[in-house]
Amino acid sequence: MVVEKVDFKKTLKHLYSPNKDSFRVVEVPEMQFLMVDGQGDPNSSPEYVEAVQALYPLAYRLKFMSKKDLRRDYVVPPLEGLWWADDMEVFASGDRDAWKWRMLIMTPDWTSAEMFRLAREGVAEKDAPAALEKVRFESFEEGLSVQILHIGAYADEAPTIAELHTDFLPANRLVENGHHHEIYLNDPRRTPVERLKLSSDSRCGRNENKGKRFLTHGSAFLTPTL
Repeated sequence: MVVEKVDFKKTLKHLYSPNKDSFRVVEVPEMQFLMVDGQGDPNSSPEYVEAVQALYPLAYRLKFMSKKDLRRDYVVPPLEGLWWADDMEVFASGDRDAWKWRMLIMTPDWTSAEMFRLAREGVAEKDAPAALEKVRFESFEEGLSVQILHIGAYADEAPTIAELHTDFLPANRLVENGHHHEIYLNDPRRTPVERLKLSSDSRCGRNENKGKRFLTHGSAFLTPTL
C-alpha cells in the first residue's frame, strides 16, 4: 500500500505563498510545534546552532514514526522563528547579542505528546544534541494575520517593514503587539542572495473598546540565517 506524503507548503499554500506585491490578510489556525527558546546572534551564537541541531532530528524522528506506525507520511515543514528583545531598539542598532528567539518546526495535528516523548527518547539514544532537553512540544495560534513576500537580500527588507508600519497598519487601524515571526523556506547555502525570499505575517485581534484590530508583527524569512 502506497502511503501518501502530505506537503504542508501545498496544502496550506495560502500561508506559505504570500503575495510579493501587496499585503494580504490570512487566518492562521492553531498548530503544534517543536520549539526551543534562546538568546543571541543567530550567525554566531552556539546556543542558536544547538537549538536548530536539536529540532531537526526530532522533527524527522516524528516523521518516520508517523509513516511507520500511522502510515501517514509528510514533508517536514520549514524552520520558523519568533524574535523579540527587552529593548526593541536593538533590532535597529544591530545589537544581535540581545536578540531573543524561539525556533520552531511545525508538526501535524495527529502528532501526540506521547509520540514526542518517544521521539525524544529515540534521538537521545544515539548522539543526543546538546539542546535536546530544551525542546518542548506546544501549540501556537497566530490567528488573523497580515503577510507580504520580500525577495532579495535580507538587508533590503527594511523598506517592506517600514511600509507595513507607516502605511498599511495605520490605514487599516492595526497596531503591533507581538513578536517578529519568520518562516525559513529554503536553504541559504544553496540559494543566491537575489533569490532569497521573506514573507512578513502579522497576527491581528480586534479591540472591542477602541474599535481597533491589534496586530502581532512577524516576518517569514525563507532562509534559516539572518
